[in-house]
Amino acid sequence: MRVCGKLCDTGEVVTARLEAGRIAGFEAGVRDPAVGGPDVWLAAGFLDLQLNGYAGHDFNVGTWADPAEVSADLYPILESAARAGTPLFCPTITTNSAERMRGSLAALTRALDADPRLVRAVPAIHVEGPFLSPEEGPRGAHPLEHIRPPDWDEFQRLQEAAGGRIRLYTLAPELDGALPFIEKLTASGVVAAMGHTAASPETIREAARSGARVSTHLGNGAHALIRRHPNYLWEQLAHDDLFATVIADGHHLPPAVLKCVARVKGPERLAVVSDAVSLGGLAPGSYAGGRHEVLPSGKIVVAGTPYLAGAGHLMDTGVANLVRFTDLSLAQAVRCAAAVPARILGLEGRKGELRVGCDADLTLFRLSDQGPLETVATLCAGEVVFRAA
Repeated sequence: MRVCGKLCDTGEVVTARLEAGRIAGFEAGVRDPAVGGPDVWLAAGFLDLQLNGYAGHDFNVGTWADPAEVSADLYPILESAARAGTPLFCPTITTNSAERMRGSLAALTRALDADPRLVRAVPAIHVEGPFLSPEEGPRGAHPLEHIRPPDWDEFQRLQEAAGGRIRLYTLAPELDGALPFIEKLTASGVVAAMGHTAASPETIREAARSGARVSTHLGNGAHALIRRHPNYLWEQLAHDDLFATVIADGHHLPPAVLKCVARVKGPERLAVVSDAVSLGGLAPGSYAGGRHEVLPSGKIVVAGTPYLAGAGHLMDTGVANLVRFTDLSLAQAVRCAAAVPARILGLEGRKGELRVGCDADLTLFRLSDQGPLETVATLCAGEVVFRAA
C-alpha cells in the first residue's frame, strides 16, 4: 500500500510504501497512493496514553456514569479514537474497589486475547489509582471510599488480571510505602508516574530518584489554592528527568498555562493525552442520575458547578490546541502526540516516528484555524482503520 502526504517538519510531499504492517520506504512526490494526497499532513500515528472511554462506552463500567448508561464494548472506543487520528491508545483503569478493578482488567484482557486488531491498537494498559492522595483537590474525581495506600500484592493481582499488560501506573508518591513501590514498579518494567498528588518538593525529588519518570496530567488533580513556592507543580516542571503529560482540551489548562508547560518541558518531554471519559462526545445534558453534566462546549462538569468531572475531547482537539496555544510547531506538537508517548513506553524505534522499519501507524489530517484536526485517514499497522468519506 502507498500513503501520500506532507511531512510536518518540512512540508515536503512524500509517498510512503507500506509492507507487512511496517514502513518499507519513502519516495518524493505523489506515487499513485491508495490513501492521502499532496494536500494533507502525514504524521506518525498518535498514541493516547490515557483513555478511559468515550461516547457512552467505558473501560471502567460504572466509574464515570451509571452502569445502565455505559457499555464496556471496546470497539466503539477504538473507532472513536481512530476518527480522531489515534490508532494507538492505552486503556486506562481508574480507582475503584480491588474486585472491580480486577474485573475491568480481566474483561479488557479477554477482549485483547481474542482479537489481534485490538492488540495492535493497545500497546499497554495504564492504571491510575487507587493509590492516590485522599485530599480534596488532588484526588480529583477519584472516589474517596476507594483511595488506599500502595500495596504490592494488590498490584501483582492487577497485573495478573491484565495478563502482564500494565506498563504505566499513576500513584501519589507521598503515601506510605509509595517510594519502595515505585522502585518495584521500575524494576518490573512498569513506568511509574506521579499524579493526583499533594507531595512536598522533596518527595517529588525522592520519587524521581526511586524511578518515577512521568507527571500525569500535570496541572490537574491539584489543590485549587496552593503555596506560591515551593510547591509540587514547580518541582515537577523543573525536574529534567520527568516527562509531563497534559490535557490540552481547552478546559483543563488555560492556554497560558499550557504555553508555559510546553516552554519548560519542550517537545522532547511533553506528551498530550485526552484522558477522555465515557461522557465525552455525548449530547449536552445531565447524566449519571443528575450528578454530571455535559455542556454545549463538550466540557464535563459536576452538575450545577464549574468543577470538572472528566475530559470530553480526543487527541484531534489536543494536538490542534498545542499548535494554537503554545510556541510548538506543527511537527513538535505531533511529536508530543506520537514520538514522546512511544518513548515513555519504551517503544522508540518501533512506534512514533516516520522512519523505515517502524510500524505503519499513521495519521493523515488537515489543520484549520478553529476546531479539532480534520482526520483524513488513520492507519494501524498498515491497516486503514478510519477514512473520511
